[in-house]
Amino acid sequence: MAKKISKWEPENFSLEMTTHWSFPKRGDWATHDAKWRGNWSPYIPRNILLRYSNENDLVLDQFAGGGTTLVEAKLLNRDIIGIDVNENALARCREKVDFVSDGANGKVHIYKGDARNLSFIQNSSIDLICTHPPYADIIKYSENINEDLSRLKVDDFLEEMKKVAKESYRVLKKNKFCAVLMGDLRKKGCMIPLSFEVMKIFKEAGFKIKEIIIKEQHNCKATGYWKTSSIKYNFLLIAHEYLFVFYK
Repeated sequence: MAKKISKWEPENFSLEMTTHWSFPKRGDWATHDAKWRGNWSPYIPRNILLRYSNENDLVLDQFAGGGTTLVEAKLLNRDIIGIDVNENALARCREKVDFVSDGANGKVHIYKGDARNLSFIQNSSIDLICTHPPYADIIKYSENINEDLSRLKVDDFLEEMKKVAKESYRVLKKNKFCAVLMGDLRKKGCMIPLSFEVMKIFKEAGFKIKEIIIKEQHNCKATGYWKTSSIKYNFLLIAHEYLFVFYK
């Protein structure tokens, strides 16, 4: 039986108005939690959905992961297609959207699938893409799922993201938006600007850049091991991600 929720929105919420976003509180309304490693704060999809879509629009999240975007779409009366290659992620998504709340009428459609091949979605049928891909293999979400992009090293990951960008462009309607959160990596002391490389890939697929938003990361304090290492090896801890809003 679907659970009834009473706290269905954040307290004192206001739409972000600048290109710097910071959410010190994770977000605990509805069924949200931080138990899925690497999931984004629900404040991010809430802002994206409210700014770049309307009620009854059809949204796509092809890296559904922990289900955060799906919950927000349901709460905000957007229909959404959630896709993931990982059955564990899909099970969590189904659990997270299994609630009832007055006014939460968005329809959620969950499928097992590959973000590189969305052949079951028609051309120019999606009103908004709102997604949070893995950052190459910084967090591996599976050990043996061949289609899982989180198992790929940077170069291979970027090559496969070309297919993701191409499919995103195909399914999105003209004059609509595609929001992608992406972070950077550090290897052997030097930065790998994964975010900018992904941005270029989406541009090459045909998208224009509407916004580049710096999203501040929390829980990155220089303590213990990382504080010692950052001083010893002279590197800064990465405390930001980039949210790209692309326009077709």
